[in-house]
Amino acid sequence: MKLLQTEGAERTVRLDPRTKMFLLLAVSTVLLLGGSTPALLAVRGLMLLFPFGLLAISGRWRAALLLLVLYFASYALMAVSPGIPFLATGVLNAVVVGSCTVLTRFVPTVATGYFVLSTTTVSEFMAAMERLRAPQWLTIPLSVLFRFFPTLAEEARSIGKAMRMRGVSLARKGPLALVEYRLVPLMACSVRIGEDLSAASLTRGLGTPGKRTNICRIGFHWQDAAVFLVCALALGLLLFDLMCPKAL
Repeated sequence: MKLLQTEGAERTVRLDPRTKMFLLLAVSTVLLLGGSTPALLAVRGLMLLFPFGLLAISGRWRAALLLLVLYFASYALMAVSPGIPFLATGVLNAVVVGSCTVLTRFVPTVATGYFVLSTTTVSEFMAAMERLRAPQWLTIPLSVLFRFFPTLAEEARSIGKAMRMRGVSLARKGPLALVEYRLVPLMACSVRIGEDLSAASLTRGLGTPGKRTNICRIGFHWQDAAVFLVCALALGLLLFDLMCPKAL
């Protein structure tokens, strides 16, 4: 029955699913392609506040804090690596700078994706995709994806508890045994979860050609308009900078 549940946890930030998808697109685009001019640096800083702020406001303080610490640690290491002798040059410098660059670019996007997945139910997502006239070949896999990662995380926690009860840990058994006892069961569970979720989606009538009904209510409010306005301005400034590099 857990696979059929669509009710999310209590939320203090109520945004329309379409607003969340546009926010995810805007954050990932601005942080990946943002320039180095003062105006775009300010825009990047503003867009950086969105994912961590929304996670904190929605009650997910631990996830927001961990991702924020990871972001600033990567940014600080990338900034001070030229002054550290054994990190200043060579292969190690390339690995450290490359890894930190990837983390600083993708951690905010991961935080935004986590916010979208954790605060959007399957029913809300399906209703939003129907409002957007999205085809079923796109809607059904994405709706399965919304339940896949939370279920997989729950299975991973259960496997971890079972291994700790049996004394399987990195210090005692080594990395190879840890991969065997943790990764292999998780891969088997992921295959089973995918099959169960696909069957549950078809059971709920997601593949029917007719129009579905939804009991959830979605719609735009003042907070959606504010998020849309900020994201649109950020994307507009980024596009203007790409078309006219010396204007800003």
